[in-house]
Amino acid sequence: MSFELPQEVEETRKRARNFALREFTKELIEHFDETEEYPNEIRKKVFDAGFITIENPWNMLVTMEEFCRVDPGIGLSTLASVFGSEILLLYGTDEQKEKYLYPTLKGEKISAVAVTEPGAGSDVAGISSRIEKSEKGWILNGHKMFITNGTVADHYYLLARSAPPPSKEKRHHGLTLAIVERKWNGVNPVKLKGKLGMRATDTAEITFENVLVPNENIVGEKGKGFYIIMTFFNISRVYVAAQSVGTAQGILDLLLEYLAEKPASFREMEYVQFALAEISTLIEAARNITYKAAAKVFSFNPDPALTSMAKYYAAEVANQVANIAFKIVGMEASGSKLEKLYRDAKITEIWEGTSEIEKLVISRMILKKIQEVK
Repeated sequence: MSFELPQEVEETRKRARNFALREFTKELIEHFDETEEYPNEIRKKVFDAGFITIENPWNMLVTMEEFCRVDPGIGLSTLASVFGSEILLLYGTDEQKEKYLYPTLKGEKISAVAVTEPGAGSDVAGISSRIEKSEKGWILNGHKMFITNGTVADHYYLLARSAPPPSKEKRHHGLTLAIVERKWNGVNPVKLKGKLGMRATDTAEITFENVLVPNENIVGEKGKGFYIIMTFFNISRVYVAAQSVGTAQGILDLLLEYLAEKPASFREMEYVQFALAEISTLIEAARNITYKAAAKVFSFNPDPALTSMAKYYAAEVANQVANIAFKIVGMEASGSKLEKLYRDAKITEIWEGTSEIEKLVISRMILKKIQEVK
């Protein structure tokens, strides 16, 4: 059994690391954090450098890790420009792939996933947006919130209710997935500003008023959208776990830079050494569980419990590492890059399923095994 990644993947990691150190300059990191602008020019450079390819997900995973190690905001923004592409790769028609997927993978378009609503975040089955059949196609009305790439995406992979649920226990039935273009009549995205962290990412609130969706833009089987989104989350959560690992590693890098400037007597203090040992162990454990979950997903044998473990644990580690580092650095961290990564880390416990939701998924899968034994 080998715990080493293939040489090609490790070479991609090195290239990604060098690219991020060269392109994510201190000035640009501060600029995008202050202005909350979308780093479109860097996104184009990332495409030109060949980092975005869902054909080799391991390369994408280590690129996510290394980009977020330098700056999570810019790193995720550039790579998430193809957000949701796996949906069409797995469930899209040839026509949908030609029109939306392939241009996105070439960097010609930007995609987004629109699921979360003001009253339904973790409870996906509780969404209230409606998509109803009409003579010309489908009519969409609804309200989405906290949508990544919301004002810059060319199209959204949107989940809405197409039929009432047959019962409370089957609320996940009757949800349909559709491709909705941002520039269509009735689509109104508004950029959200003043976020705690990840300010280089574009986040939006979007309303949909009598939007006409063509029949050919329905993805997969009508009423089965919930299952499509859950399959996608099993994929996207390993990338969030990699984001968390990269963020945690970046915090450790900054802490080591800080300690290098301190006298040896400070570095030799017991609480500092204990902290370094704890941080390094946490990161290594998070990286290993992330890679194990990714190996399952990338071999088309996903383990939902393991995926949730990786996403939950890596996110907790990123935030725990940030807290430990802050205790060592103290007030000197105020206004520093360490403070920025501290702010950026928090979202990992929230998006793509909160830590609490991940725990529920894990426990339900474990309890399911008890039922199988009986």
